[in-house]
Order: sequence, then structure tokens, then C-alpha cells
Amino acid sequence: MAKEVFCEPDFSFDDDSLHEECGVFGILGHNDAATLTALGLHALQHRGQEAAGIVSYDGTVFHQEKHMGLVGDHYTNPKTLANLPGDRAIGHTRYSTTGETALRNVQPLFAELEVGGIAIAHNGNLTNGLTIRRQLIASGAICQSTSDSEVVLHLIARSRHAKSSERFVDAIRQIEGGFAMIALTRSKLIAARDPVGIRPLVMGELDGKPIFCSETCALDIIGAKYIRDVENGEVIICQLQKNGEITINTIKPKDRKPEKLCLFEYVYFARPDSIIGGRSVYNARKNMGIYLAKEAPCEGDVVVPVPDGGTPAAIGYAQQSGIPFELGIIRNHYVGRTFIEPTQQIRAFGVKLKHSANRPVIEGKRVVLIDDSIVRGTTSIKIVQMLREAGAKEVHIRVASPMIFYPDFYGIDTPEAAKLLANQYPDLKSMCEFIGADSLQFLSLDGLYMAVGGEVRNNADPQFTDHYFTGDYPTRLVDQENADNVHKLSVLNCG
Repeated sequence: MAKEVFCEPDFSFDDDSLHEECGVFGILGHNDAATLTALGLHALQHRGQEAAGIVSYDGTVFHQEKHMGLVGDHYTNPKTLANLPGDRAIGHTRYSTTGETALRNVQPLFAELEVGGIAIAHNGNLTNGLTIRRQLIASGAICQSTSDSEVVLHLIARSRHAKSSERFVDAIRQIEGGFAMIALTRSKLIAARDPVGIRPLVMGELDGKPIFCSETCALDIIGAKYIRDVENGEVIICQLQKNGEITINTIKPKDRKPEKLCLFEYVYFARPDSIIGGRSVYNARKNMGIYLAKEAPCEGDVVVPVPDGGTPAAIGYAQQSGIPFELGIIRNHYVGRTFIEPTQQIRAFGVKLKHSANRPVIEGKRVVLIDDSIVRGTTSIKIVQMLREAGAKEVHIRVASPMIFYPDFYGIDTPEAAKLLANQYPDLKSMCEFIGADSLQFLSLDGLYMAVGGEVRNNADPQFTDHYFTGDYPTRLVDQENADNVHKLSVLNCG
């Protein structure tokens, strides 16, 4: 059985950014498994700042630690790591969507089954999770969380296959949506990626021991070697034998589809120093700025990024346009999501808690402000106002991604369509007036494709998942197809 340690959640601080729900990390056969997992989660902190969890196995007992807050707030404590003995572990760092924020949803999720204990950690969202959940409950299942990831545990438990790995494969063949998932059993570390490959998952190695994680930056922090990406639709089973050797088996779909990685991994979510889909995230973002300067030139005195997401694109824009790059906005890196209770009075100056105008750079200047994306536009209003108060002569916004028209159902926290800025105003002029800028332009979809992949979008068969811009969803939205379920989708969220 698993030993659990619980901490009460703190208040969260709202903002106008997109958020991805989680990052995953797992290692098999290493004596420092829990410590390495904690370090890996620290590198993946940008993928979720709400909570983190680790499950380890010592050969006899599974051990579990779950905490609300940042990885560094808990897993740098030697006493916490001492509670996680064993040479195999998986971990998860989480940001919830509109569902419940509670410790019971923090992953990895663990269960004792007929074939032994199993823990799973999941990045993404299941588009048929609510449908399966209803069927399971109707047949007598008891759910302990509001996470769609728990559905996978129930499917594993109900599978009639003899081995835990076979049950895992059976379960993921029944789910749809976007997922990068790892599982830990008594002797195995299993990794799987959805058939389209929406969410990233990579395989690495340290001292001959296999590692799976969301991004290569988690390998870099522990000095591990990158092996390859887990392919879309692939399941990799690593088994620790009694003699200490590790065998690796792969299961690939017979009708493997082309990979369609989420474009927002390049626009916003992945760390700039990561390699995603064989491409440098930093170079992709810098290229976005280059193409943006070609498509939307502007007369200005300084190019200023909205930190930190807009910085690489701003460098590219400045190099292409010849306008000097300056840090006209300074970010406070010491304000976390648990800063203070989000009363209305606090929300009024929330942007200034995170960003401050650098007056000597801004005053009297025509500012070309580069941001990675605009969701609702409320933060853009406050940043423009802040720059004007610092003496900016003009503020021209250039956005290094297209306008967002559609919500996401694969693991990105987006508002409903009606609340997105692009759907609230009929044209760029009215959007610009709402924000209070002197001009506003977005990168085209083809410009984004060129920046990331080097070629324009194939409209018949898009190379990436880009539904937030186009409405072209790469999988069935099973739960959305039932009108009765739409208002209940907020109940389910990947942990």
C-alpha cells in the first residue's frame, strides 16, 4: 500500500495567461530515484505551479508524497525525500483547469489492484473521459477524485489481461484526446503517448537507467542523455529484472498516424532550452519574431518583450527590423501563484506585482511591444497603461502567434470561446482600441508554421495541432458531442 502525506492548499492568484496542466518525470533502477525525480520536476515547474507529487517503490512498499505549491517548497527537504525510498519513481507537477483544486487530484494517482500496485502520471486531457466516467460509475465504480486520469486506473483495474503492462495498454486503447502518460508498477516503468502525439514525451538515460519526461530540460538538469522522443501512439515498457538488468519493449500501432504536436508547445509552454519534436524551442520562438517583423513592420525606437514568453520573439523581431532590443519591462520572478488572497483590490494592481516598467528605456520612446499570445486581452490593457505611465510616446503591439478563436480540450487551460479577445471584437481596429495601443498585429498562421517547421500549413493535413487558431480539432470531442455534458466538463481536469 502507499503511504500518503497531505498538505492544505494555499490561495491561488489568477491571471490572463494560458496554462498547461502538468509535466511528468519517471526513472527506473536508480538508487537516487526520488531525488532525481524531484530535480526533474523542478525543471518542469513551468508546466504547473499548483501542486506536485512523487510516488516511489522500494521493492516492497509504494511510498507517496503529495503537496500543494511549488516543487522547491517541499522536495528540497531531506525529510520529504527520505519518505520516498526505492530505486524507481515517477513524479508530476500540476496546474488545474476550471475544475476542483484539491489534494485528491494531485498526481501521481495510485491504486492497489489485483495485479499489484500501480501509479500513473498524465499530461493532457481526455476528450471521452466524462463519457467513460459516467459508464464506470453506472456500473458501480467509486471515484476518489475529479481528475480524468482516474478513469485510466479504473480501466486498468477492469481489464482481464494477466499482466499490468497488458492492462495498461488495454486501458489507453480505450481513451481519446491528448496524453503523455507514465506508469509505475512493482517492476516496470511504462510510457505512452496519444495516437496523434499532441503532448510531448521524451526518453532519456542516466547511468544506463531509463527516464521518461515531458521535456529535454528535465534531462539536462540531472546530466542525463536524450535518447529520442516517444512516438505518437507508442507504448514503451521498461522492466527491471531480478538480476538488475532492464529490458525495454515497445508496442507501436499498426496504423500509426502522422504526428501532430501541439503548436503552443513552441509558442508558450515548453522551456526555451528544450528540444521538442526535434526542434529547438528557442530558435522557433526567435523565428516567430523574424517572421512577425516581415509581416507586420512598425516604426519604433525600441523593441520591448513582455517577459519572459515574448523575449525570444522580440530578439528575432529586433534583429530583422533593425530596431534596438531593450528590456523595457522587468519581471519580478519572486511572485508565485500563492502570493496572496486574490481580492478585487489586489487584482487591480496584479500586473505590477509581476512586471515593472523600466522608465529610462521607455520614456519618450515609440515602443514595439512583443508578446507571445493574447488570450482575453485584460493583461495587455494593463501593460499598455503601465508603459504610458512610464512615458512611452507610442505603444505598438506585435503578437508572435495568430489570434486565438477556439478553446482547447487537450490539456491547455483556455477560456470558453466567447471570452477570447478575438471573438469579442469584429476587427483588429476595435481590438486595438479596447487594449489602448496605437496599433496591433498578429503573426499569420503560415508565418507560425514557417517559423516552427519551415513550410506553410498543409490545409488538407495540418502538420501540427492548431485548433485554437483554426477550429480544426485533431481528434473526436466525444464529451462535447453530447450537449448534456458540455456544462459538466469543468468537473473533469487532468491532475
